[in-house]
Amino acid sequence: MTAQLEIRGVSKSFGGVQAVSRVSFDVQQGEILSIIGPNGAGKTTLLNCISSVFHPETGAIVLDGRETTRLAPPRVAALGVARTFQNIALFRGMTVVDNLMLGRHIHMKNGVFRSMLYWGPGRREEVAHRQVVEDIIDFLEIEAIRKRPVGSLPYGLQKRVELGRALALHPKVLLLDEPMGGTNHEEKEDMARFILDVNDEWGTTIILIEHDMGVVMDISQRVIVLDLGAKIAEGTPAEVKATPQVIKAYLGTKATV
Repeated sequence: MTAQLEIRGVSKSFGGVQAVSRVSFDVQQGEILSIIGPNGAGKTTLLNCISSVFHPETGAIVLDGRETTRLAPPRVAALGVARTFQNIALFRGMTVVDNLMLGRHIHMKNGVFRSMLYWGPGRREEVAHRQVVEDIIDFLEIEAIRKRPVGSLPYGLQKRVELGRALALHPKVLLLDEPMGGTNHEEKEDMARFILDVNDEWGTTIILIEHDMGVVMDISQRVIVLDLGAKIAEGTPAEVKATPQVIKAYLGTKATV
């Protein structure tokens, strides 16, 4: 079976620090793959390479048979890769609806601001994109806050809005960098449910960085483990959890973080 996303010997360093070292793995279409590892293991750097925020020094990244290693981030986004960030990257003074509309910019032939004007082609395009956004708002159950400035929302809801903005791109591959970070138990359960629904109902391929091992074990089909920038294990959650090298490097004797 041909992989949807291929990571081939990717390395990235910053000065004398080797953040990612010759990492390789494949991701199948429709898969939920988690990347775990201690702080500083290279997880976010790897996601930044996949989304082309960083370009690796060695190796290649291939999406649907097309190499994307050296493309600019907007080109990779246009090819269907969207992401959320470890630290929320929303426009805090803008409403939920407007933040999600900005997530549609890749698909706007008339541009973000012209599409918000109420005449001609811009009007027609704005209506179409707004319907997509309203569908996402319904999907994420955030109708009650749709007109509120993002900066006024609790942290857990901001995380949900950021997921919505990524979904507004209608990605083939969704990169989630600690989507449950800083949330309470109920918010984690909600986010896990939405991630599973996105994968099940839309068929979206999901690559997830997460420190909550309960979440990882519950929703992932496969797990990649990084330590000091290198891949030390790959397999199903059960296989990875039982790997002695992983227990020593990351999970600990109780398999907790």
